[in-house]
Amino acid sequence: MAPTLVAAAVGALLAAALLGAAFDRRAVAIVVVAAVAPDLDAVASLVVPGATNALFHAIWIPAFAAGALYWDTAAADASRLRARFGWRGVRVAWVALAAFLVAGIGTDLFGSEGANLLYPVHDAYYLIDGRLVFSTREGVVQTFVALAADGPGLLPLSSPGTTGSHAIPTFVNPDGRPGLGLGADRELSLVRSGWQLVVVAAALATLAVRFRRRSRSLDDDGAEVAE
Repeated sequence: MAPTLVAAAVGALLAAALLGAAFDRRAVAIVVVAAVAPDLDAVASLVVPGATNALFHAIWIPAFAAGALYWDTAAADASRLRARFGWRGVRVAWVALAAFLVAGIGTDLFGSEGANLLYPVHDAYYLIDGRLVFSTREGVVQTFVALAADGPGLLPLSSPGTTGSHAIPTFVNPDGRPGLGLGADRELSLVRSGWQLVVVAAALATLAVRFRRRSRSLDDDGAEVAE
């Protein structure tokens, strides 16, 4: 699975980009927590066989949450979420859902281990791997979307296995199987490659700039009120 720090960084970038006027420390914290929440299935794997990248990486949780949010904020006569938390609560909820889906699930679906999207209805990890390049000889070459009838499908999905055959090691559960191995060799991965370090650094820099601009804006508003 993608390092939790990377998922948090992607969530932070989404918060900075999508929260708009709702951007503050509490809102960013909620979005970042939502981004790393799917990784909690690694803890569940100590009891549930093959839960890593499956239990909380399945599409059912964000699908149900999206349906509930849409019903409450758009279809219902009165929104309970808006009545209690205002427009900020609605914005934060939608951005948190986006972070759960994109940063929490997406980084693993497009990563190296994959995500068990339909668990437990259908037990299979899925992995999307493709490329988009421009060649002076072949022109634009992309393998993410199959346009020809004889292609591999809409997306280049491959399956590295099931919960029974595809064990994903984590710091919490090094062998990916039920049971707490106290003597197991544990490795906490913060970043695994240079591009992941770039993502984390970009997230930190973006948040620093956004918080600084927000602080200046609040100071200016206070000065105007004082006058």
